[in-house]
Amino acid sequence: MELQFYKYQGTGNDFVLIDNRQHTFSKNDTKLVARLCDRKFGIGADGLILLEEHPAVDFKMVYYNADGNQSSMCGNGGRCIVHFAEYLGMISKNTTFEAIDGLHEAKIERGCVHLKMNDVTNIQTEEDFAYLDTGSPHHVQLVENLADFNVFVNGRNIRNNRYGKAGANVNFVEKLEENTFAVRTYERGVEDETLSCGTGVTAVALAMFETGKATSNKVILQQPGGELQIHFNKIEKGYGDIYLIGPATQVFNGIITV
Repeated sequence: MELQFYKYQGTGNDFVLIDNRQHTFSKNDTKLVARLCDRKFGIGADGLILLEEHPAVDFKMVYYNADGNQSSMCGNGGRCIVHFAEYLGMISKNTTFEAIDGLHEAKIERGCVHLKMNDVTNIQTEEDFAYLDTGSPHHVQLVENLADFNVFVNGRNIRNNRYGKAGANVNFVEKLEENTFAVRTYERGVEDETLSCGTGVTAVALAMFETGKATSNKVILQQPGGELQIHFNKIEKGYGDIYLIGPATQVFNGIITV
């Protein structure tokens, strides 16, 4: 069978996107998902995303990690699928879609996708780290000399030893300026460092504000794959009006035999 696909990247976090409105792609074929994401035997990606029809909003997003398993919310993937929906002519500049963690609003403005994330009502702060769920679970930890830090080894250890089988994404952070931070992330499911993580930088921005290390509700996050911004408001119980802002790019598209 021949499969039409589209390759996207959002600040270096890359995805295979498939228009599955006709249900031609089997959502239970985890081996196929993993093969398509494989960088040597497939297309190569950090994850695979299906765009499907939805009865009430513009579309539905179904996200798989590179290991082939369906996973929690992916912020950069959410930005990419919004761009994809515009490319397909399904939306113009504004949209509402459903992901695994509920409904999301988004808009495209000046080449960037502004993706509204769900409210965060609980941030667990410990002496040397914070833990919170921004659609996916995240460990946030400040370190020194981030550029030389072994993200793979330390991230894998924390992901497995602290959080067990379910795991968590692990973000290592270094403060650069008053409201600017460098971030490197070890992602579960990919089981490696990725160039960018949307839910990860969202978690970092909120954790830095919660602990007083950021003073503005507009935080800049610099990652190996590029820069993202997080805007948010402090509300009675946590944080709301959280927006993940950055570019999304279609790299190429093609047909693969599966």
